Amino acid sequence: MSRDGTATGDGGVATDGVGVPDGSRAAEVRWTVVVPVKAARLGKTRLAGDLAPDERVALVRAMAADTVHAAALARAVVRVVVVTGDEVVAAEALATPGAVVDVVAEPFPGGLGAAVRAGIDRARGLDAGAGVAVLLGDLPALRSVDLDAALAAAAAHPRAHVPDAGGTGTTLLTVAPHVAPRPRFGPGSAAAHATAGHVALDVAAGSSLRQDVDVRADLDAVALLGAGPRTAAVLRTWGRLPAA
Repeated sequence: MSRDGTATGDGGVATDGVGVPDGSRAAEVRWTVVVPVKAARLGKTRLAGDLAPDERVALVRAMAADTVHAAALARAVVRVVVVTGDEVVAAEALATPGAVVDVVAEPFPGGLGAAVRAGIDRARGLDAGAGVAVLLGDLPALRSVDLDAALAAAAAHPRAHVPDAGGTGTTLLTVAPHVAPRPRFGPGSAAAHATAGHVALDVAAGSSLRQDVDVRADLDAVALLGAGPRTAAVLRTWGRLPAA
């Protein structure tokens, strides 16, 4: 485990999509998961009308911890690369039980795009033969089995993605070993990723992998799915979940 500086470049790739594992080899693909997380004080601004600043900070950190923990438990995942400028998120990621975690300082002021590119660079530098999956850090109900199922499906494609619950954003972006990624995160990213050649995976609308958190209604959906322990504790203090 380490938390030294970031790598730069185009993702450390050698080809543009040929030589991808076929169906007979899909199960053999191992994955490095990249989780970009904004500094907590800058995250979830669309919840500013519902949550006080300190509440948003607590939520961002709790969701990141639950997302990293679930990713680390997925059977196909060999390591998690967390890209963050938040010291608490970084420390908690490094302390994730049983996980092999590498923390990269968040590029500033490059935003999400720069963070994703830095994470992919680091992932490729650590293990060029692994597939890379970019998993957004606001999936607090994520179940490892749902991530494993999506990664198994993604292994059959050079590039793939999973749209969020609303169908417009992206929660997971995957690229096979030695294939150049085409990240297009931002408004309308699901359509942008599809246009760039990242196939939309057939993941059920109610999957925990699709339920990210942007607005207040998303917190209710997370509560119904079953939030991870850190997020559940936060929601419980706000009266959104019954006492354990």
